[in-house]
Amino acid sequence: MGLNTLGIIGAGQMGAGIAQVAAQSGLNIILNDISQDMVAHGRQSIERSLDRMIQRGRVKPDEGDRILRRIEITSDLDGLAATDFVIEAVVENEEAKVELFQKLDRICPPEVIFASNTSSISITRMGARTSRADRFIGMHFMNPVPAMRLVEIIRGLATSPETYDATRQLAERLGKETMTAEDFPGFIVNRILLPMLNEAIYTLYEGVGGVSDIDTAMRLGTNQPMGPLELADLIGLDTCLAIMEVMHRVFGDDKYRPCPLLKKYVDAGYLGRKVGRGFYKYDAQGTPIPPPAAAR
Repeated sequence: MGLNTLGIIGAGQMGAGIAQVAAQSGLNIILNDISQDMVAHGRQSIERSLDRMIQRGRVKPDEGDRILRRIEITSDLDGLAATDFVIEAVVENEEAKVELFQKLDRICPPEVIFASNTSSISITRMGARTSRADRFIGMHFMNPVPAMRLVEIIRGLATSPETYDATRQLAERLGKETMTAEDFPGFIVNRILLPMLNEAIYTLYEGVGGVSDIDTAMRLGTNQPMGPLELADLIGLDTCLAIMEVMHRVFGDDKYRPCPLLKKYVDAGYLGRKVGRGFYKYDAQGTPIPPPAAAR
C-alpha cells in the first residue's frame, strides 16, 4: 500500500504524539480535532516537543521546521478524504469512536484503513459497525508516543491479512516495534498494567501508604522508572477509569472493579498531568510537586 498522507483524529496527548513521530518519518499529516483551538493546541504541543529535542541535539533546527511543515491542522472531517490511512485517538468511549468512524466511512475512499488507538474497546465490535470491517484494526501506541517504542496491533475477527501487514509496516516506518494482541479488553499491556495501577490506588484509599510512599516503594522495590500513581497521572485518570470500567463490565470479575478513590478524583476533575492535578500537583513544566506523605 502506498502511504503518503496519514490522517490523525484527536489532537490531545496521544494524537499529537502520533502526528509528531509520523511527520518525523517523512509522512504528510492531516491532524484533526473538533475545534480549531484544540487542534492548534495539539500543534503547539508538537512544537514544544520538537524544541526540547532540538535543545538536546536529537533534531536539527532546520529539520524541526520541515517536520512541522508536514503537519496540516483542521477541524473539518471532510479533509480526511485525502488520506491513505486514518488513526483515531479520541476519548476512550465506544459510542464516540463508532460515531466518528461512521462519519469517516462516508468521507474516506473505501480502500482507506481505519485504525483505533483504543486502550481497551473491542476492535471486532467497532469494525462491524462500519462498512469496512476487513480494513479496521487496533493500533495502540504507548504514552508518551515519541519516547515509547511499542505499538500493540489488535486484529478484529474480520481484519484482513493485508490490513494487518499494512499496519505493521506503518508502525515500523514510525520507528516502533510491534506485537500482536488478541481482541480482548485491555489487550496485553493494559490487561496487566491497569489492575496494578488500580491496586496502587486501593493501597492509597485504604491508608496503607501515602502517595510518595507508594510510588517510592514501587520505584525502588521493583525497579520501575515511575511510580504507579505518577504513571496513572501521566496516562490520565479518566482514561484509567474508562479502561477499568470496560474490563469490569466485559469480564464481570471484581478484580477489575475501579477503586472508589479513582472515581472520586475523576468526578473532581483531577485527571492527572494534563490538567495539572491528579494524585500529584504539577508545575507549568509538568513536573510533579510531591504531596505530603499522608496525602490522599
